[in-house]
Amino acid sequence: MFGIGMPELIIILVIILVIFGAGKLPEIGKGLGKGIKNFKKSVNDPETGNEAEKEKKEID
Repeated sequence: MFGIGMPELIIILVIILVIFGAGKLPEIGKGLGKGIKNFKKSVNDPETGNEAEKEKKEID
């Protein structure tokens, strides 16, 4: 996985914990999960990709 082992991951997680604090971690995870979900949805279903472009075409 990109040459990152378990010790490096633990160090990164500890640094993130120190920077953001324990209270913000669930909120950050939730936002990251939503972002990944929306990205996968837009990649897998090109019909729902760009809502603004659809609306523009409907107006013209």
